[in-house]
Amino acid sequence: MPNNKRLLMIAYHFPPVRVSSGIQRTLKFCTYLREYGWDPLVLTITPAAYEVTSTDQLKEIPDDVVVERAFGLDSARQLAIGGRYFRWMAQPDRWISWWPGAVWTGMRMIKRYRPAAIMSTFPIATAHRIGLSLRKRSGLPWVADFRDSMTEPGYPRDPLTWKVQRQLEQQVVRHCSKALFTTEPTREMYVERYPDYPADHWAVIENGFDEENFLEAEEDLDPRPLGAPGQITLVHSGVLYPEERDPRPFFAALGALKRRGDIDGARLQVVLRATGSDHLYRPMIDQLDIADIVRLEPVVAYRDALRELLRADGLLLFQGSICNHQVPAKIYEYYRAGRPILALVDVNGISANMLKSMHIPDIVDITDAEGIAATILRLLDRLRSGESRGVAREAAAKNSRKSRSAELAELLHQLTP
Repeated sequence: MPNNKRLLMIAYHFPPVRVSSGIQRTLKFCTYLREYGWDPLVLTITPAAYEVTSTDQLKEIPDDVVVERAFGLDSARQLAIGGRYFRWMAQPDRWISWWPGAVWTGMRMIKRYRPAAIMSTFPIATAHRIGLSLRKRSGLPWVADFRDSMTEPGYPRDPLTWKVQRQLEQQVVRHCSKALFTTEPTREMYVERYPDYPADHWAVIENGFDEENFLEAEEDLDPRPLGAPGQITLVHSGVLYPEERDPRPFFAALGALKRRGDIDGARLQVVLRATGSDHLYRPMIDQLDIADIVRLEPVVAYRDALRELLRADGLLLFQGSICNHQVPAKIYEYYRAGRPILALVDVNGISANMLKSMHIPDIVDITDAEGIAATILRLLDRLRSGESRGVAREAAAKNSRKSRSAELAELLHQLTP
């Protein structure tokens, strides 16, 4: 667009990395911001730094979007000797080697393309370190997209990492023009943590779903359910963190139901897609004798993951109390999929409150194995009788990525009058 301003976006997660819904925030801003007066320029890392890559989402990057990839490596995989490396090589994270080349590349992009603003996005803290360096060198307005909190009491767990990230967080808050979050509780936490900053220093733009992705996934969609006739399939798609989304009480509930004869593999299948911790969960599943019910499945292309959600009988959501102020990005995709949701969360957290506002009935304490078992049985009964429903399409439509891009464009216009 000839009259558009330019935005330099710094993001670790960008195609061809293969991850779950975390990549979509930056990618869809790149897609839709141009309609609202902003042309994105993307500064990301070389693909060698990614553990898993795929070309399936490269085609979603608009052809005229400038993408520069600065050199960087994963300290744990590519700089370790015998699996060991110095702790400073992973502070604030394992991709700190990205920082020097990205600052050089970013300044070159600023001189060549003359962006009106900079935006860096978490959860890779080095992206904010790069944004901080470019802000100091260029003087441009800088939006620090935290998404979720960078630090909390006891998180990150490693004391040195916590100290380094808290120091970086303080610098980011001090120098950024706007600190951006995906939920109101996270914004409120930072307002309380840094009371000397004005109210307009903080902002919220939630995550969402992309309607175009779903329309493509629905083309030639197999209308049959995932499971065999008479078999109910529940799906969780994406990373299942051992602490933040601990599935052990869920596994225990399945084990208890199987021992009582309420479920078995012929009647129920649970698909855990791309957990990121299969090596931890497989022994638990074997010990509880539920391997005929729970399937640990690998990463698939994003469209295929959406098709799996659309064909599932029900969708699983995990979110522990340590993340009460955070919302899993996949919750918006679950809204759009329109399938019944079984939410294992802290019942007083924001995820539970959001689902209640969408009239989702199956919400249970993630730590309560007995409660989970009872909720599973109730959901299975309703699924078999055809009484269970997901979020209505009209309600889901309010959470599109395109509308979120319009919110970001307005925020950027305010920073660059």
